[in-house]
Amino acid sequence: MPIQSKRTLWRALLGAGLLALGGLGSWLAQADPPPPAAAPSLDGIALAAADAAAVQVPSTAQAWGGIRDGAHPTLSDRVANYRIEATLDPVKHVVTGRQQLSWRNRSAVPVRSVYVHLYMNAFEGEGSTFFTEQRLRGAAFRSGVEIGDGDWGHIALRSVSQGGAAVPWRFVQPDNGPATDHTVARLDLPQAVAPGASTTLDMAFTTQLPRVIARTGYYGSFHMVAQWFPKIAVLELPGERGALAPRWNAHEFHAESEFYADFGSYDVSLTVPKGYTVGATGELQGRPVEKNGMLTHRYVQHDVHDFAWTADNRSAPALVETWTGPGSPTVTVRVLYPPEYAASARAAMKAAKDSLGYFSRKLGPYPYRTLTVVIPPYGAEEAGAMEYPTLFTASGHASVAPRTYAAYELDAVTIHEFGHGYFYGILASNEFEEPLLDEGLNSYWENRMMRERGQLVYPAPGWLKRIGIDPGFDSFAANRLFMPRERPLDALGQNAWNRLQGIGPVYSRGTIVMRDLEARIGRAAMERGFREYYRRWKFRHPSTADLREALADGSGERAAVEEVFAQQVYAAARVDDKVTELSTEEELPLAGTRLVDGKRVEESRAEVEARIARLRAEWHKANPNARPGSGPFPWRTRVTVRRDGAPVPQTLMVRFVDGSSETVAWNAASPDEKWRSFTWVRPVRAVSAELDPRRSHYLDVNKLDDSRTSVPNRRASTRWTSDVALVFQLILSFIATV
Repeated sequence: MPIQSKRTLWRALLGAGLLALGGLGSWLAQADPPPPAAAPSLDGIALAAADAAAVQVPSTAQAWGGIRDGAHPTLSDRVANYRIEATLDPVKHVVTGRQQLSWRNRSAVPVRSVYVHLYMNAFEGEGSTFFTEQRLRGAAFRSGVEIGDGDWGHIALRSVSQGGAAVPWRFVQPDNGPATDHTVARLDLPQAVAPGASTTLDMAFTTQLPRVIARTGYYGSFHMVAQWFPKIAVLELPGERGALAPRWNAHEFHAESEFYADFGSYDVSLTVPKGYTVGATGELQGRPVEKNGMLTHRYVQHDVHDFAWTADNRSAPALVETWTGPGSPTVTVRVLYPPEYAASARAAMKAAKDSLGYFSRKLGPYPYRTLTVVIPPYGAEEAGAMEYPTLFTASGHASVAPRTYAAYELDAVTIHEFGHGYFYGILASNEFEEPLLDEGLNSYWENRMMRERGQLVYPAPGWLKRIGIDPGFDSFAANRLFMPRERPLDALGQNAWNRLQGIGPVYSRGTIVMRDLEARIGRAAMERGFREYYRRWKFRHPSTADLREALADGSGERAAVEEVFAQQVYAAARVDDKVTELSTEEELPLAGTRLVDGKRVEESRAEVEARIARLRAEWHKANPNARPGSGPFPWRTRVTVRRDGAPVPQTLMVRFVDGSSETVAWNAASPDEKWRSFTWVRPVRAVSAELDPRRSHYLDVNKLDDSRTSVPNRRASTRWTSDVALVFQLILSFIATV
């Protein structure tokens, strides 16, 4: 799910692009003084560092219980299990709930203090970390929806008990956010949880939904209920994601961070007024039970790490179809949509089912029996473009005509959000600390699927189409155009909230880094690597280092993978290679003395010129149809290439006037090699020299300086004009759709 805008293109283009051009992300947040340190936990187990980011040391083989290879009785290790009963008041937009949280201590030490996320408190007031970061940055979340007076949301813990004993709790700020942030609470248990043992916490809570903002909330009768219940943090063990000792991973809800949780089972009963259409994570258990004008819908889903739901009394009749694929159960696919966006429902269904097939083939089988697509109504767009286990929200359009931006966006957002079901859902990476593993990888696979479908983006608004201006663009090229290339400042492995250029480049630059790695090692090798990643790490919470190792082993291209991760994941290296010189000259006879039959003879300049003229005339008489640039004398061609960034394996192709070519690899002898010259002597003149003729390096700052010609050529100016045209078309399209 996006943060800049999961309207995929605007997220990647306008979000990342404006950041790269010095817009929203060009700020340095001056944090408030840290609040007084909270009392130490009762058991001495530490919290993950406030600046934790990409892990460089691979997890151990037994991390998270080892590979889930089918020999286990369950798909996941099921650490945190929830039984929740919740009732929606659609007038007050309040959810009243009780839950039993059963949590297992996987560690080898007793646990006395546990941490829970209270994400909805991000929206209780301007003093939360979420709003404080927005205020310091001077930028709103995604589409810019703001909370007005009376629109705030929160979650209140009414009671917490363990075995009948009250559990004291306090708000904490693990990332040194403002003391007014209440998105994490520490619970000090009356009874320690022994190693390997489980405990049950009984909780009563009330959640006031905000007016739709940042993925959740209400708009009219529509309710998107997400991150709405007390959710236990993750206790990581030594050997898992770089941990050296047991530690709690419990970060505050940042403006540009997402989520991380243990796998478990959810048994959730939702009581809503009769007449409301409900969609939720998991499978509906029998028919809803009616009582006093209310219906209780019970959903159960095992082996997930979150639960979200929606309720609306304006929904049109749902579209319901099934999908089957090798290794997967039969999947019931539902599309819930409002009447005004009926045109989007069928397209969303097709894109969802196509995604089931594509991701199952390329990564691994989809393991669940349900998939629900929710199209929010007009006015609730900020609830769209977000993923949850077995459920995601898409985008809605009143009209979805071919070759329009609406058609592209609907497909792209649907594919993107479905893809999260793998990277955020099944692989379950830590989105706080390693956003590349979800947003970056998922954006790459979204663009890959769009490319293989042959789908281009047509961003021109209707009035330009009517006058015949309707260019189509490949989405990888669009991502490249707007990502930070000249001055990438944040490593892709940086965490989600401590980024000078914002979260946008995780999407766009992450996409291009993976795309360039694919171009370097080959599509088949890339697919082998990702299939190995899925095989090893499904239901296990991988780290960046675990991704690196799986790609290296699965692809068989360790050197390339390690180099790319060192340059572009754990660092942010500029790539900038160019052709700085192309010279091609005839090697003509020269005046002076030389030995002929043992005697030194002299040939004057006039005699040399006469001989040259005679030889040319004879040659042209014998070759009347020869092209300009050929003749009786050889041509010496010299090409100089220069490097102003990180070394990447390059190919230089020189084309000659007779249609032939020479190709040479430029693999720098050392990282310090900044230039090299290549020379050829051929019977004909060179016409062009080009670096990267296969366009393998989209990270390169400027593709226009990759080539030179020996005679004027309009190709470069044409490419430059196309790039400018793309910028203006996208800006005009954005203006037309806001």
